[in-house]
Amino acid sequence: MSASRRDFVKASIAGSVVAGFPTIVPKTVFGATAPSNRISIGAIGVGRISHGHDMPGVMQFAGAPGRDNRILAVCDLSEERVELGKQFVDKTYAEKLGKSYVGTKGYSDFRELLANREIDAVLISTPDHQHARLAVAAVKAGKDVYLQKPASLTIREGRIMADHVKASGRIVQIGSQQRSWKQFARAVALVRNGGIGTVKQVEIGLPGDPAGGNPAPMPVPAGFNYDAWLGSTPEVPYTLDRVMPTKDFSRPGWLRLEQFGAGMITGWGAHHVDTAHWGMDTELTGPVEIWGNAEFPKEGLWDVHGPFKTYGRYANGVVMTISGDFENGIKWIGDKGWIFVCRDGMTTPTASSTDKPAQIVPLRASDPRILDSEIGPNEFHPYTSDDQHGNWLDCIRSRKAPTAPAEIGHRACSTCLLHWIAMKTNHHIHWDPVTETIVGDDIAASLLTRHQRHPYEIV
Repeated sequence: MSASRRDFVKASIAGSVVAGFPTIVPKTVFGATAPSNRISIGAIGVGRISHGHDMPGVMQFAGAPGRDNRILAVCDLSEERVELGKQFVDKTYAEKLGKSYVGTKGYSDFRELLANREIDAVLISTPDHQHARLAVAAVKAGKDVYLQKPASLTIREGRIMADHVKASGRIVQIGSQQRSWKQFARAVALVRNGGIGTVKQVEIGLPGDPAGGNPAPMPVPAGFNYDAWLGSTPEVPYTLDRVMPTKDFSRPGWLRLEQFGAGMITGWGAHHVDTAHWGMDTELTGPVEIWGNAEFPKEGLWDVHGPFKTYGRYANGVVMTISGDFENGIKWIGDKGWIFVCRDGMTTPTASSTDKPAQIVPLRASDPRILDSEIGPNEFHPYTSDDQHGNWLDCIRSRKAPTAPAEIGHRACSTCLLHWIAMKTNHHIHWDPVTETIVGDDIAASLLTRHQRHPYEIV
């Protein structure tokens, strides 16, 4: 901590004491039944997605009845990011609450944060390869969890995570925020209630990633625990394009490396496959056959898939196709029409840099009258929420299942990983979604898990 930072903290604490009350009052002072009874949160991983999405996602509800919360601590393997995270939280609460707010604690070891009895729940916003391990540790420590998607690096890790969550009884919300956006819930309701007849096909549009990245080894930055950052994955030399930017919170290179994730098929695919499953009523199962192909980089550091087209057939005969050939979104095709849904602000790809991209209508159908259909009181009404983080906070209090629980998140992620396995092997895979095994293909089955480097195994 810099001298100026220490002086600022000391002055703020002194000012609070003079006023006769500390700025942050530990829950133990008044107990869990205090009038405010706010939810105390720790943020594990305070990089790009945490600063831009997860921490603001919960802090927006500070002071809100029923959703009041405070982030009491942040944790990161970069000392600099720990300090930036503390400053970000303090500044945000000070501006929102209109008073001095200093005291967010910093950790470099997530285990120490989880041991803090003041903390009720945690945000896990780390790279993909750390998700399952940290979620298991958190629920074993008695914490509720908001877990960034995808749920796991491998299918076996995801099953271990989901089983631990079920056994723990903790509230775990997967960051599948499309479940809290109105157009997605509306599309799902229309599809599930027969608005397009019987679903026959599903098309999911996803881009690939470019090749590139500098593989030349570099010195590890001071104050960065690179070994712990690699975690269970193999030890490899540090280079900036393998990890994350040190000057800002722009898109990190690890997103384009299979050592830490599978690329867009899980990174964005976990969202779209989850939405597709929601509409198909297959949230707790998966495909039974998967096949397809992809292009992979032949040079550079980054090695996740580029252009691809993969297919998954479900037990009911529905075939899901995932490819960058389609508009970015989800399209259910039935025997009486189709419905397409995507996020707000999406645009069509352009032929050249001079072409102006066209805005994609986020909810549309083969016949516009389908969108005006009324859903009767005895028909299917999807679980809806107004905000993914807000729903998590609601469920921490009510102890009811959130809109995207761990098992559903695992099934979406495992489906994406099966498509990735088909890409990697170019095999036609037969999958048993009950036992979660690949049938009759040892090569493909070997990709269901990965060796975990000691001492970073899931325990």
